[in-house]
Amino acid sequence: MSALLEMRGISKHFAGVRALNEVSFTVEAGEIHALVGENGAGKSTLMKVLSGVYPHGSYEGAIVFDGEERRFGAITDSERLGIIIIHQELALIPLMSIAENIFIANPPGRFGVIDRGAVHQRTKALLAKVGLDEAPDTLVTDIGVGKQQLVEIAKALSKEVRLLILDEPTASLSEKDSAALLDLLLEFKAQGIASILISHKLNEVSKVADRITVLRDGRTVDTLDCSNGAVEEDRIIMKMVDRDLEHRYPRRTPDIGEPIFTVSDWSAYHPLHGERQVIRHVDFEVRRGEIVGIAGLMGAGRTEFAMSVFGRSWGQKISGRAEIEGREVDLSTVRRAVDAGLAYVTEDRKQLGLLLAEDIRKNITLANLPAVASGQVIDDLQELRVASDYRGRMRIRSHSVYQEVGKLSGGNQQKVVLSKWLFTDPKVLILDEPTRGIDVGAKYEIYCIINELADAGKGVVVISSEMPELLGICDRICVMAEGAFVGEFPAAEATQERIMRTIMRKGEHRPMEARA
Repeated sequence: MSALLEMRGISKHFAGVRALNEVSFTVEAGEIHALVGENGAGKSTLMKVLSGVYPHGSYEGAIVFDGEERRFGAITDSERLGIIIIHQELALIPLMSIAENIFIANPPGRFGVIDRGAVHQRTKALLAKVGLDEAPDTLVTDIGVGKQQLVEIAKALSKEVRLLILDEPTASLSEKDSAALLDLLLEFKAQGIASILISHKLNEVSKVADRITVLRDGRTVDTLDCSNGAVEEDRIIMKMVDRDLEHRYPRRTPDIGEPIFTVSDWSAYHPLHGERQVIRHVDFEVRRGEIVGIAGLMGAGRTEFAMSVFGRSWGQKISGRAEIEGREVDLSTVRRAVDAGLAYVTEDRKQLGLLLAEDIRKNITLANLPAVASGQVIDDLQELRVASDYRGRMRIRSHSVYQEVGKLSGGNQQKVVLSKWLFTDPKVLILDEPTRGIDVGAKYEIYCIINELADAGKGVVVISSEMPELLGICDRICVMAEGAFVGEFPAAEATQERIMRTIMRKGEHRPMEARA
């Protein structure tokens, strides 16, 4: 293979802060080259330099593509050469069709008139290439996230891509959709298309990458060759964080007490399709000091169950009984759920968990404003004290509590969301995908916080699509499928194989007494 791309000695500064420091990076023709590192390591900055988001002259160093030095002034310059970047936040317009999204910037036509027939036919051909069986006129809002990711890739193929850059492409996908996407990258490799894969999912990186480059603090640490077999994840992690994570998950000796949160015969129906029952007569319990995991495939009803319990914020015709500390509680609104001692950390922190344009201080106090108010007026000094306290306790990395939350890394944003709910002093916390889209170092810190919450006597429920995570941090794992719990395992007896077998067979239910 010959070098398709060379980035030589790339350095980039922001307001006196060095984001990239003499980074060198190469991609061979037809290679899948993974780029890994903690949040803030410089991965996205490097790709923005490559794609022209940061134009020539705003950085130091050289970019050589296809044997010639390139000086991109804008992203359109790199796209003309076949360098296409797909960001983690997909750039699709929900209320436009698949075909319209694919050809929005360059529709086929003559004399300024779009050739609708050509758009339809070319879209069909592109969808076939990425294995997506959808009509070209289907609205993007009517397809799932996994299919939307394939639409983005089809859009890239429409521009005659030679180098495809994917930023966290599987972060929001199910295991099945993730596997299909990785297989597609391998197909592109066979066709001579090179890929740069940015991902925190090291098992996926090891599975498909030819080489893995590790960035840390804006520098190139190492490039690992995978030609002789997959590189061990622990080796990658050591280079990413500059320390040996002897244990991926922090050790903990559980001290589990009496039931603190109980749900009985809980049911909920779809908010738009009232005849469709999504949650089916669920019984669920978490004890004081216990971490309970909820495992299941996409569409199993895990998030829907959590949101229907938390103030009936999802669904209709919700019924069932809930108790906290042995007393029946009213969870009919979010305010009443919070007052009862329940907190829910959403899986979508950017859309539903944070005010990205506001600072850390305002986000942390948002769910409990009366605690920082005198009468009906916010006490700015008290708000500052509370936010500063949580910033220190939660180890939120920022220049101050006045920093805009949207400019924090994913791990630090998640700590702000956790701080917001901890300030309400909950008895039970439901954490929905608490480590999605954050790096291994930040994950470890989140796991430590979860352990501290359990050690403080709170009940913690963790919903996660990463089974190793559930196995690593939970005391007990409940398995959900088709809106009902179909199995339950103490941590010592749980394995990925048993959980998957339970999902597929909807059996092998553990008796309730196995919890104690």
